[in-house]
Amino acid sequence: MTDNTQLNPKKYGRPEDERVIPFMKIALPAAILSIVLTVASLFFIVTKGLNLGLDFTGGISAELNYSQPVKASDVTQSLAKAGFNDAVVQTIGSNRDLMVRMPVQENAEAADLTKAITAAVQLPGNSAEVHKVDVVGGQVGNELYMRSGGAVALALLLMLVYVTIRFEFKLAIGAVLSLFHDIIVTLGIFALMQWPFDLTVLAALLAIIGFSLNDNIVVSDRIRENFRKIRGAEPLEIVNIALTETLRRTIHTSMTLLLVVLAMMFFGGEGLKWFSIAMFVGVFVGTYSSIYIGTAFSLWRGLNRQDFIVQVKPEFDEEEEIPH
Repeated sequence: MTDNTQLNPKKYGRPEDERVIPFMKIALPAAILSIVLTVASLFFIVTKGLNLGLDFTGGISAELNYSQPVKASDVTQSLAKAGFNDAVVQTIGSNRDLMVRMPVQENAEAADLTKAITAAVQLPGNSAEVHKVDVVGGQVGNELYMRSGGAVALALLLMLVYVTIRFEFKLAIGAVLSLFHDIIVTLGIFALMQWPFDLTVLAALLAIIGFSLNDNIVVSDRIRENFRKIRGAEPLEIVNIALTETLRRTIHTSMTLLLVVLAMMFFGGEGLKWFSIAMFVGVFVGTYSSIYIGTAFSLWRGLNRQDFIVQVKPEFDEEEEIPH
């Protein structure tokens, strides 16, 4: 059998000077690493739990409008002096319009809260108007949390169905496992670091699913194409060729997305901070998992050329006796 590190590209109709990278050579160590990361992430999620934001635990939100530009940090300090601790302040549109979110204040009516917040956010030489105060109870936040989990589970199920129909069930299982891995590892990091988990992070998780699935689909499409056109090569060799051919596209896509994420991280303000951090983690985890989980698992399950060839049932059996 030909060593997968010394493939003869010309044998498979490839340019002679184009090297094939033996990605699957480290498939076993990568699988062990993935299992360790997944188990560790689940451990941190169970033991430490997610630091749920006000979107899920319930809280108070208020929209402010200042007469002059203001810094979010100044508003946070002013609220803390008035007894409103753990307030999250972010700009919305301009540096004069802000959104304030904070934990629920016990035994406080909405009208009293409006007056108290209005008094607390006034700054020297810069008056503020409070346009809207909403109070979200813990029960509503918990219901939103459960629905969010259902949305992620439904997304994974639909991905399984889509990849199964378009490609092959072995590839579909591998793709869903890689998506599950991406979500668990990202959540595990947030649990370990106790970073806030709110709706923006949930949106990032759904974006990570889409990004990772896109990588899986591109690789799966090339694997299917190579199984149909390359003859005489082992499945391991065909998978390595497919991954090599899609490597440049994967790097370009990941780097482009990473640049956007870094821009949001450093210039997007407080409102995009945790979204961009979750996406930053997801770019690396998703790129890795599409190769060493999605593809490696389908290869381990016995992916071969027969999986992509449509079997044509003969119209009749020649050996069958034709009745007179």
